[in-house]
Parts: sequence; C-alpha cells; structure tokens
Amino acid sequence: MVETMSETTPPDPGRMRASDADRDAVAHRLQEAFAEGRLDPDEHTERLDAVYRAKTVGELVPLTEDLPAVGHSTAPVPAPGGFRSPRPVYGGDRIVDQAPTSRSAIAVMGGADRSGSWVVPENYFAFALMGGVELDLREARFTARETTIWTHTVMGGIGIIVPDDVQVRVHGLPIMGGFGVEEGTPSVVGPEAPVIHIRGLAVMGGVGVEYRKRKHEKKNREVEE
Repeated sequence: MVETMSETTPPDPGRMRASDADRDAVAHRLQEAFAEGRLDPDEHTERLDAVYRAKTVGELVPLTEDLPAVGHSTAPVPAPGGFRSPRPVYGGDRIVDQAPTSRSAIAVMGGADRSGSWVVPENYFAFALMGGVELDLREARFTARETTIWTHTVMGGIGIIVPDDVQVRVHGLPIMGGFGVEEGTPSVVGPEAPVIHIRGLAVMGGVGVEYRKRKHEKKNREVEE
C-alpha cells in the first residue's frame, strides 16, 4: 500500500512582511548607488520613498534589481534581510568629507530646485530674478559644520526647506521684501548639529525658511495613525 504524503507549499518569500532591517539594507544600497553615480538625485529620492512605503520583501526587491551588488559589477543584489544599516543621518552625522554635488542655483524668469540626498558646500549661492529657487535640505549632507547660503533675489522668491535637526540663523537684508522663518520649529539639537546661516539681499522679493518633517517621518506617522 502506497501512502500519499500531503505536501505543503512553502510560503512565497516575496510576500513576507518587510522588517526595518530589510528597509534599511535597501536604503543603504540606494545611497551607495547614488554616490557611485548610478542614480540621479530624483531617482534616488523616488526609490527611497518607495523603500519606506514597502510592506513586503517583494516590494523591496525591484528597487535594487538593476543595481550591481556591492563589490561586483553585474551580480544582482540579493533579497534584503539580516543586514542592518543606518537610517538617513541626523544632526552631526550630516557633516561629511565629500565633494559638493551642487554649488549654486540660478533662476531667471523660471525655476530651479535642489533636493534629495545632496552634498552642500560651505558656501552656497542662490539667485532668483523674477523666478523662484527651492532648496530642500531635509536629506542633505554638509561639508562643514557651519554653512552659509548666500541668497539674492529681485522680484522673485527663494524657499529653503530644513529639517528639525539643524540650526538656522537668518541675517538677510530685505528691501521692499522679506526674510524670515515661515513656520515650524526645530527640535532639541545637539552641540555638533549643523548650523545654516541665511544671508543676502531681497529686493521686492522674499526669502523664506520652512521647517518640515522628512518624507519617511511623515510616512511612519501616517502608518501609526
């Protein structure tokens, strides 16, 4: 008599719920790919957003399928799991020994923006003539502890978005215009936290600083709620 043994189908690994370690591993690889020039700032930001939205391991895998594994040129990245890497940096950890990715933003009757995981030099220049510039520093790194953003706007506007783990000091001169912090407040920052000085001139225009939560912080709050 032949006994028929019942077989159970193993669970699909891709449908397993992703852990914080899984998300952190993928975020770490995306940061390396950005530093290697494999992803541009917009692609890096889009994929990082997808990392923190992901609920299963299967949703994470496609985010690195087209990237080589660390130390290899063509091998695919293995499915995430078991490796812990830090989340986006905060406070003093934002100060890095890296080359700046941008030194200026100029908008003449148009717009310019800088965002994502970019490296800000010790002196950064933003100019807007009948146009607008937006600088998003929430995921930025800095080459020095004290950074000066030189702003000059004529009949235009410059908006600077900052996270709550940096110190901001505004020293600009408005002429029929304005300088100031629009809304939000910083959290308690450590003594090594970056300091951002906003200096310059606003003629019939404005320079505004706004504190905003980082994208993954917003998503985590939405999940909790």
